[in-house]
Amino acid sequence: MVEHFATLSDGTPVHRWTLERAGVRVRVLSYGGIVQSVETPDREGRHADVVLGFADLEGYLEHPGPYLGALVGRYANRIAGGRFPLDGVTYALEQNDAPNSLHGGGRGFDKRVWDMTPVGHGVRLSRVSPYGEEGFPGRLEVSATYTLEPSGGLRIAYEAVTDAPTVVNLTNHSYFNLAGSGHAGGHELRLAASRLTPVDAGLIPTGELRDVTGTRFDFRTARKIGPGYDHNFVLDKGVTAEPVEVAELHDPSSGRVLTVATTEPGLQLYTAEHLSGPFAPGDGVALETQHFPDSPNRPEFPRTVLRPGEVFRSQTVYGFSAR
Repeated sequence: MVEHFATLSDGTPVHRWTLERAGVRVRVLSYGGIVQSVETPDREGRHADVVLGFADLEGYLEHPGPYLGALVGRYANRIAGGRFPLDGVTYALEQNDAPNSLHGGGRGFDKRVWDMTPVGHGVRLSRVSPYGEEGFPGRLEVSATYTLEPSGGLRIAYEAVTDAPTVVNLTNHSYFNLAGSGHAGGHELRLAASRLTPVDAGLIPTGELRDVTGTRFDFRTARKIGPGYDHNFVLDKGVTAEPVEVAELHDPSSGRVLTVATTEPGLQLYTAEHLSGPFAPGDGVALETQHFPDSPNRPEFPRTVLRPGEVFRSQTVYGFSAR
C-alpha cells in the first residue's frame, strides 16, 4: 500500500509504503529511505513497533542527527578529516562531524527523496547521486530494495554503478527496541566477531584489528549489552556473496528476537548514548552492517572503491521471531 505522507517546503511530496507479510508490518518513507516502523509480535502474539521513529515528517526534519531508520550514504560512518585519496586525487568532503565526514555529509542519502516502485513483496528505492554531491566523485546510480521474506524478515538489497571511480558504503540506521518502549540496555546480544577496529578520540579507527577476548567487546556468547558502545566489529565471516547470520538480539521481557544476516564484513554496534528530543539515551540499539569506517584512507581494510563497469552489491536481512 502506498499513501501520501507529507510535503516538503519546496513542494516535493513524500510517500509512505506499507509492507505486510507473515505477521510483520513495515512502513518505509521515500524521504531518506527511512524505515519508519516495524511491527512484530512478542511471545504472546502482541504486536509492537520495535524501531524508533516519528509519527510525522516534522520529527525527522527537526531531529536529523540520530539518522532514525535512514538509508545512509554515500559513505556510511566516518571518513577522517573529511578527505580521502583516490587515483592520485584527494577529495574534500563536508566535515559535518568536525573534523570528520559522517554518513555522507550534511545532506547525505538520508535527507534525499527517493523514487519508489513496487517489486513483489516490497518496494525499490532509487536515485541518482550526481558527480560532486557532498564532495564525492562519480555519478552514482543507486538503489535499495526493501522486501519482506516469507518468514516476515526484512531484506534490504543495495546496488550501485558509477561513471567514474568513487567510494561507496551503504547501511540502514534503524534503532531497535524489541520491548517496544523504554530502555533497551537489558537486551542480550550475540555477535560473531572475534575482533574490532579500535578508535581514537575522534572515533576514527587506528588501523589495528584487536582481539575481543577477555574484554567488554566479546559478544561471541550472548550477554546483556549495557551502555557505551559505538564501535565497528570485524565479522568473522568477512565479505560474502550471500547474507550470513552474524548477530542475534533478544529482549527477555517480550521474548522478541532479531537476527541479522549480511554480506558485509563489519557491524557497528551503537547503544545510542547521544539520543535526544523525544527519545532518551539508550532507548534503542543500532546494528549497522557496513564496510569499516575510514576505509578510503586505510588500504589494509576491505575495499570500498567502486569503478566504472563494476556493480556494488550488498544485502542485509533482519529476521523477527519470539521465544
